[in-house]
Amino acid sequence: MQINSERAATACGLVAILLWSTAAGLIRSVSERFGPLGGAALIYTLGAVLLFVLLGRPRVRSTSWFYLIMGSALFVAYEVCLSLALGYASNRNQAIELGVVNYLWPCLTVLLAIVMNGQKARWMIVPGTALALFGILWVVSGNGLSLATVVTHVNSNPLSYSLAVGCAITFALYCNVTRRYAGGQNLVMLFFVLTAGVLWLKYAASSEVIPAFTLNSSAQLVAAGVAMAGGYALWNLGILRGNLTLLATASYSAPVLSSAFAALWLGAHLTAQFWQGAVLVTAGSLMCWQATRQRRQDG
Repeated sequence: MQINSERAATACGLVAILLWSTAAGLIRSVSERFGPLGGAALIYTLGAVLLFVLLGRPRVRSTSWFYLIMGSALFVAYEVCLSLALGYASNRNQAIELGVVNYLWPCLTVLLAIVMNGQKARWMIVPGTALALFGILWVVSGNGLSLATVVTHVNSNPLSYSLAVGCAITFALYCNVTRRYAGGQNLVMLFFVLTAGVLWLKYAASSEVIPAFTLNSSAQLVAAGVAMAGGYALWNLGILRGNLTLLATASYSAPVLSSAFAALWLGAHLTAQFWQGAVLVTAGSLMCWQATRQRRQDG
């Protein structure tokens, strides 16, 4: 895929954000029809095929061994954690909650960039981080702000909540490792193949059985595969040739967009407090990003 103009590349990046915003709802929907492991394995298998068509073979030989190993491990860990967190959620509302917890990764990416890559930041990083974390607590608490309620919610499904937190940490690490060691190489197609392989191995060791395909379930599987693979392919074009400032700013709307689509797609009723929390996570992440951007402009 070749995009020459900045406007077209920026449009690709914006479409990628919209596609990713549908992923959480679609992954949950597919997992309900094919099982958490089987559904995820099918999504990433289809996604790998689509990425091969769109991006071609990755240039592994020109990539450092360190990035090949660390990038692969972190990407696979993130995607497996995300798909299983959503798949093992107790209900659809909890799946949407977990999707917002996952979106702590932009804030954590900035924090880890300070430690790992020497990123400089202003004081706004502190209130930004606090606001994002408070937004997560506000979402999970459900009714007012009660630590006991948060603990009860987490204890109701510790596996899924732990996986969602793992998502945020591993993808933040992946972003920083990629920025420092990837050398401009895009290995996402290889990463999808590895993710699918890990999920198929877990599926083979489980008691899950993939049910017969129907027109409806197949259509949802294709939609999820296109959302995941298309999002990564278009995002790569956007960040290479598009307006990075615009794309970075727009990407922070993902928690709200993702929750809105998932609520519509899954028919879930979300409270006003949930939406407030999702907006707080977005605002906190934006503050973290702005803290690093302002310092860079001043320096």
